Amino acid sequence: MDMDFHRIKRLPPYVFEQVNTLKAEARARGEDIIDFGMGNPDMPTPQHIVDKLVETVQKPRTTRYSASRGIPGLRRAQAAYYERRFGVKLDPDTQVIATLGSKEGFANMAQAITAPGDVILVPNPTYPIHEFGFIISGAAIRHVPASADDEFLVHVDRALRHSVPKPTALVLNFPANPTAVVADRDFYREVVNYARKNDLILLSDLAYSEIFFDIDPPPSILEIEGAMDVAVEFTSLSKTYAMPGWRMGFAVGNERLIKALGRVKSYLDYGAFTPIQVAATAALNGPQDCVEEIRQVYKARRDCLVEAFGRAGWQVPAPPATMFAWAKVPEQMRGMASLDFAKLLLEKAGVAVSPGVGFGEYGEGYVRIALVENEQRIRQAARNIKRFLAESDETLHNVIPLASSQGR
Repeated sequence: MDMDFHRIKRLPPYVFEQVNTLKAEARARGEDIIDFGMGNPDMPTPQHIVDKLVETVQKPRTTRYSASRGIPGLRRAQAAYYERRFGVKLDPDTQVIATLGSKEGFANMAQAITAPGDVILVPNPTYPIHEFGFIISGAAIRHVPASADDEFLVHVDRALRHSVPKPTALVLNFPANPTAVVADRDFYREVVNYARKNDLILLSDLAYSEIFFDIDPPPSILEIEGAMDVAVEFTSLSKTYAMPGWRMGFAVGNERLIKALGRVKSYLDYGAFTPIQVAATAALNGPQDCVEEIRQVYKARRDCLVEAFGRAGWQVPAPPATMFAWAKVPEQMRGMASLDFAKLLLEKAGVAVSPGVGFGEYGEGYVRIALVENEQRIRQAARNIKRFLAESDETLHNVIPLASSQGR
């Protein structure tokens, strides 16, 4: 039997899997790995949310099939959050849908709106699902250098004018994973005006709306007049309430696009387990001091990492938002590909990071560092890195240079 499936052939080998395999092998040998690789929040879910889950799961009716669009109370809670946080009014029946995390929402939206051969504009570097959700759906991807400045629309316009067929959608992601770049309302206003003039769908990933430091709260694109005509926005409870494994997210915005997503989901799932949806409702409607507490934990870790790694000889810019730092490969290692550097850092220092090339070719030369270890572990990592960099001259004799690594 020919097992060379068309959609699988379109997916390249998963870059992060190489680092994950080495990490698993090291742990199997009993080595202590300080893991900044996956953006997997390590903090406990706030107790009142857990209590609501436990209370609800004991009710027999809640173990039945749920609603793929989300239970009404949950959709109302998300609409209330948008009005409270962004001043945006949403109809919970037509403009809000619950998803199994924002990742599933993006992938199923791609299924809903993509025809084979459609061209989608995607920032680079970016979170992989922004690209591969559409590739799996049969689209062609045109990359746009990721930024939140005037140059962004210059690149978008060039891509739109020189793509055949004309692109149908543009992906946005601010605060950005992996780069932590933040967009303001003026930027969104220009993008919305451009999209309306050029009949372009906007898909905004706002998963890190509540993880920000020393800046004003990041805005929603739906705050902009006219955005509801062209935009859908995706959010998640994973980081805001430390609920990653609960898989609870939302898509909100343009009614036609939300309806299309709901149609696809109705064939694919029955929604999240009802007790999880009830607990998510409690998260959105309940006390919000836990959100600030989680934010402050990330801020303390960010500050510790920037200071400790800097003293170790690796200058890491302080991210204004998200749970990630985006850093150039250290000066001593600038001749290496990001994947080779990540492997070497794991082998020699016991520190795992995500190679920038895994987020797109424009991420080469960088790594993403997730703030998922406590401050004691961050300082331990810094000590390991300091020794690693001090020995770098000797280490580099056995390293594949960037040019040859890219040719593999």
